[in-house]
Amino acid sequence: MAKDSYLVGLIGAGIGPSLSPALHEREADRQGLRYLYRLIDIDVLGVPPEAVGDLVRSARDLGFDGLNITHPCKQLVIEHLDGLSAQAEALGAVNTVVFEDGRAVGHNTDVTGFAASFARGLPDVPLERVVQLGAGGAGAAVAHATLTLGAERVTVVDALADRAAALAASLDRHFGAGRAAHATPDRLPDLLADADGIVHATPTGMAAHPGLPFPAELLHPALWVAEVVYRPLETELLRTARAIGCATLDGGGMAVFQAADAFRLFTGREPDAARMLADIGELAGAVSAPK
Repeated sequence: MAKDSYLVGLIGAGIGPSLSPALHEREADRQGLRYLYRLIDIDVLGVPPEAVGDLVRSARDLGFDGLNITHPCKQLVIEHLDGLSAQAEALGAVNTVVFEDGRAVGHNTDVTGFAASFARGLPDVPLERVVQLGAGGAGAAVAHATLTLGAERVTVVDALADRAAALAASLDRHFGAGRAAHATPDRLPDLLADADGIVHATPTGMAAHPGLPFPAELLHPALWVAEVVYRPLETELLRTARAIGCATLDGGGMAVFQAADAFRLFTGREPDAARMLADIGELAGAVSAPK
């Protein structure tokens, strides 16, 4: 018999503004479920990211059904889990943990979430040469999604050169030699001049990290811009890009579709993504249509 009561949570740093609790709880209410979604903020608790293993074990022992995992714990959590989905193993990053028969199993719904959002919001843009800024947990997911969507080549740019190189090597192993490259931020002017689009996957632009991730003059109207940040929905990068005529995609769709996939993993029930898109429009301001 299916359960009708669930306890889930989110582990991460600075997650007070997260819309995940409201997105999950609204959909659960419509489905007649008792559903509590708790924030487990390592900044509030005063513990380092490496404490994620202890937090996961405590949640399991307290009877949680599952957890979402966000920055900066998506990669650190892996060593503390009992199993991984194929997607999470390929990525080396986990954003959803489901407790099954005492075991903690890691999944990644960022990949499917970004792919669904991109296909919906930027369906016809060119994908020959894509630049991605950011090679962390979210970066690994969206790079996989971008190549799955048909990008010919993704160049991963990160201030941590080793991290960018490791992600590019992983992508080449998974998708075939030559599909990925890596570079340091000083090469962005040349890369963006020739690129079809850029995927931004760093925390810059979040409410707690305002600003632009690179100089505005590197943008040009032929460049599409896809954002992973969704708090706020309109980051300074998107606002600047739209002003010069770039096609853009905000992070709201990814937030919704990854939440819908996590809801399905937690409950075994089918969420209504269209209703959840309307929810994020109400919760964070209308999800901006691509221009």
